[in-house]
Amino acid sequence: MSNRLAGETSPYLLQHADNPVDWYPWGEEAFAQAREQDKPVLLSIGYSACHWCHVMAHESFDSETTARLMNELFVNIKVDREERPDVDSIYMQAVVAISGQGGWPMTVFLTPAGEPYFGGTYFPPEDRHGMRGFPYVLNAASDVYRSRRHEVTAAAEQLRRIVEPPTLAPGSLTVATLDAATGQLIAQADMRHGGFGGAPKFPHPGALDFLLRRHRATGERRPLDVVTVALDQMARGGINDQLAGGFHRYAVDGTWSVPHFEKMLYDNAQLAPVYLHAYQLSGEARWKGVVEATLDYVVRELSLEQGGFASSQDADSPGGEGSYFVWTPGQLVEVLGEGDATLAARVFGVSQGGNFEHGATVLSLPYPLAQVALSLRLGEADLDHRIDSIRSRLLAARRHRPAPGRDDKVLTSWNALMLGALAEAGAALERPDYVDAAKRNADFLLEELRPDGVMLRTWKDGKAKITGFLEDSAFLADALISLHAASGHSTYLAAARQLVADALVRFGDGGGVFYDTASDAPPLLVRPRTLDDNPIPAGQSALASALLRLGALSGDTVMRDRALEILGPMAAPVARAPLGVSSLACAMDRALAPSREIAITGGADRLATQELVGVVNRTWMPDTVVAWGDSDGIELMSNRSLVDGEPAAYVCRNFACALPVTNPAELAAMLESRSKDS
Repeated sequence: MSNRLAGETSPYLLQHADNPVDWYPWGEEAFAQAREQDKPVLLSIGYSACHWCHVMAHESFDSETTARLMNELFVNIKVDREERPDVDSIYMQAVVAISGQGGWPMTVFLTPAGEPYFGGTYFPPEDRHGMRGFPYVLNAASDVYRSRRHEVTAAAEQLRRIVEPPTLAPGSLTVATLDAATGQLIAQADMRHGGFGGAPKFPHPGALDFLLRRHRATGERRPLDVVTVALDQMARGGINDQLAGGFHRYAVDGTWSVPHFEKMLYDNAQLAPVYLHAYQLSGEARWKGVVEATLDYVVRELSLEQGGFASSQDADSPGGEGSYFVWTPGQLVEVLGEGDATLAARVFGVSQGGNFEHGATVLSLPYPLAQVALSLRLGEADLDHRIDSIRSRLLAARRHRPAPGRDDKVLTSWNALMLGALAEAGAALERPDYVDAAKRNADFLLEELRPDGVMLRTWKDGKAKITGFLEDSAFLADALISLHAASGHSTYLAAARQLVADALVRFGDGGGVFYDTASDAPPLLVRPRTLDDNPIPAGQSALASALLRLGALSGDTVMRDRALEILGPMAAPVARAPLGVSSLACAMDRALAPSREIAITGGADRLATQELVGVVNRTWMPDTVVAWGDSDGIELMSNRSLVDGEPAAYVCRNFACALPVTNPAELAAMLESRSKDS
């Protein structure tokens, strides 16, 4: 018999609709029931692609005995953290304060007023490895609520103070902030294996992009060295799907060899631009290949018919975690035959012992292909051809395996990140199919998730719901600005302006502080304000970026001032601990760089216009905004005319423009010169 989750659209919640647990979705009904019965609330938070969420569901939530205990002692609420990042953020802070660590599945015990008093992450079904079993935890959490209410009250009061958003002191931006952040990141970098820290190891794309920005701005080599090692090691590691493209969530080791196998839309949306920017700066073709493999995977595997992108591909397959992706030497022989299997094992590091369960291996590229070619006395072109053939055959065979599940819900902010990545890469790499995918996604989001002009959070099966968060409006606004640069359609800029105007009113307090939740959203225990990247950029950083870009396109200094109000108080945290707030560091880099605006006149369908636009888009200029195509309502395009009937590019600093140029080579030289001067 289904529970109350049967009416939800989230695939994660629907996975629990047939549990014997009497789950409620998040909402007033559950808390009213808790108040009426004077029962505590058990809040369980997870997401569809989470391996340990599935483990706990199987061990505990499918158990009739455990479910009976849960139903007797608690009002039980199940939340998809991807639908409700606000709820997740508040209670994750509490769990970290209680247990010293966070993660999913998250299990929190609340008073009927929604105040946390105890919690943790995964609990086993019985005492194991020093961890108390879940039934013991249930009884203990219920007992303290029933018989020692004063302890619950004291704990709840203390935790409420912890989850209250901090008050930030005013601050100002200087280049010294960026220099300090750069030094911190260089000091934390793993120059052998790439990335930051040890196991488990996460990609931290925002930090890598910030270091690329600082290399471009200063010419200093060390930031680029950090990025180069990280990008190469990740691209060659098991965290990168060597057959189909696309990055897994993170590596369980410090060498990128064995991942947790879920593939998240937001990881790939953030990593593709970093590889793109590195390629644009260096011309290294291997990084262009990673960009295209990553985005091709997303378009091929995560696209939905209506224009949205699915949220994730699961960590688990019917054959067990990772079974879809790993190979044994015998499996290689079955697909490839002895000769090519031997080559594949050498290229992809497949050994008899393996590096995963049951002697299997997660494919990686442990040796540079040039080194492999030399050792086998093969030409590099010949080796590349054979590897392409091997990849195709292994991928075809893999598609016959039971595949991981896919979470088909559309999340506005995650889709917006991918929209921006596709728009930028499509323009830079001259891939109109990427730009078309971005336009299709933008049109879908604006039509299906913005009824009455207000963004909603999530869509599935024709139904959009949940009031959008700051990240939804801010990410989409920033992405639409990039889509205008790629497509020349002014309608996307107009939509970006509307989203930013709405965000300033509904998420701000009038004094520079912006909250995650809108002023008209249902109230929570506290009104959360996220400042760090976890694991997507903070909505504050995207709003600041959109304000800076729209201000540069319009000459509106008020927009720039609003951006500085957001960024100023974060100067000290960025200088002190940039790894967790790197998206804000990137926005600060934009704010401190001399602004450059480029207006290109001429019809979007004219070849001469497209050639000028191509010069601009092929060059990575993070301090630059570009306007072209239809110019309705774009101040930067005002009074810009053709030159002798030919499309022309106007390169400006704070709306003071050099003489227009019509020759693409001349424009390229001008941009190169001005980049060196900036």
